[in-house]
Amino acid sequence: MDGVLVHEGHPVPGADEFVRRLHQSGRRFLVLTNNSIYTPRDLSVRLRAVGLEIPPESIWTSALATARFLDTQRPGGSAYVIGEAGLTTALHEAGYVLTDIDPDYVVLGETRTYSFTQITRAIRLIEAGARFIATNPDPIGPSSEGSLPACGAVAAMITKATGVQPYFVGKPNPMMMRSALRAIEGHSETTAMIGDRMDTDIVSGMEAGLHTILVLTGVTTKDEIERYPFRPSQVANSVADLIDLIDADV
Repeated sequence: MDGVLVHEGHPVPGADEFVRRLHQSGRRFLVLTNNSIYTPRDLSVRLRAVGLEIPPESIWTSALATARFLDTQRPGGSAYVIGEAGLTTALHEAGYVLTDIDPDYVVLGETRTYSFTQITRAIRLIEAGARFIATNPDPIGPSSEGSLPACGAVAAMITKATGVQPYFVGKPNPMMMRSALRAIEGHSETTAMIGDRMDTDIVSGMEAGLHTILVLTGVTTKDEIERYPFRPSQVANSVADLIDLIDADV
């Protein structure tokens, strides 16, 4: 989503037409984000406000991927959660009980205000045997005032205190891509992943066996591609350059 369809709160030029053509084509698609703060409905409304019509069922977050993963591991389990509505709603809908009393998991997500009290409780629960899960490894997030500590940074603090590494579900874990594929009944051989980051989007798409397309409207520049030991299947200036591919028989 960020860096591909929107950039610094504004739609990327051509993104509205790209999304419109996707809808018209009937092709199944999902918009992915590592941000676990918002529910798909929240994100749909936020995207509509900038001119992008994407229904909630076409949005896949690290919170949804985390809830799906936990449901496969320990159905009907319990978790102590640090996060916001996107994560707590996803876990509730997966049948999880949210509690700080002997939970199966400590689940760390994104929040605008990390609480030292909550972090301390998470550390003590992990020390007592709770398994440690985090929605994504991103160390910082953007804000109008500059960088903010994000899930990966707080996870590192908890790991330093407990000696326990979390299992990160979101990108670059290819599980995020595979769970998204299952959600739309897609197949890796006939699916493309469009992203703006070599270190998360492209590597996770590649490891999930997808055709990968790097767009240059976000974090990674063209010159930086050569620094990585892997390459995208394709490079485009933006999604505007991919519109004609939507209707192509590929």
